[in-house]
Amino acid sequence: MTICVTDSEAEARIDQALVARALLAGDARAFEQLVRRHQGMVRAQLRRLLHGDAARADDLAQETFLLAWRKLHQFRGESRFATWLYRIAYFCFLQSARRSPLPADPRGDEAAGAQPSVSGEVALRLDLERAMRGLSGDEQAVLLHVAQLGLSHEEAAYVLSMPLGTVKSHARRGKDKLRQMLADWQGASLEGDGP
Repeated sequence: MTICVTDSEAEARIDQALVARALLAGDARAFEQLVRRHQGMVRAQLRRLLHGDAARADDLAQETFLLAWRKLHQFRGESRFATWLYRIAYFCFLQSARRSPLPADPRGDEAAGAQPSVSGEVALRLDLERAMRGLSGDEQAVLLHVAQLGLSHEEAAYVLSMPLGTVKSHARRGKDKLRQMLADWQGASLEGDGP
């Protein structure tokens, strides 16, 4: 009988070993490795939550890892380390948003109008970002974590501190709204006017 280990299971075991080294031996280098392993995904999460504000996302990512270092003893291993970090990053985002709310999209409705000539893929991405901003804050947060970051509904519920049923409802409603807003793209080819 062969036991199949997925990449995510192997990654989780590596994270657990690094956390153990950081906690038990006070090994700061082990925590540095955790930071290197996860900084990209934390920054990506925060950039998406902040609608592309890279400088603010980087500041919050740094805040996230400082908080994670201070609270590492509270990590119980009941979730993946990455999921625990997403939760801390989301908490940092909420705290930051309370201190200084997100500015409106500076392009406003002009962004929907005259666009320079862009490829179909870029146009779709811009339309998707615009459509995402048309969702409620909870729908955006759920779809970011489930659809874009690949978390399960259960992991998203943990990160967002929402009941599982609420996460599923927001995901369903958000997807339905996106389908309606992006209806012009259904069946459209990204390659252009091909057969």
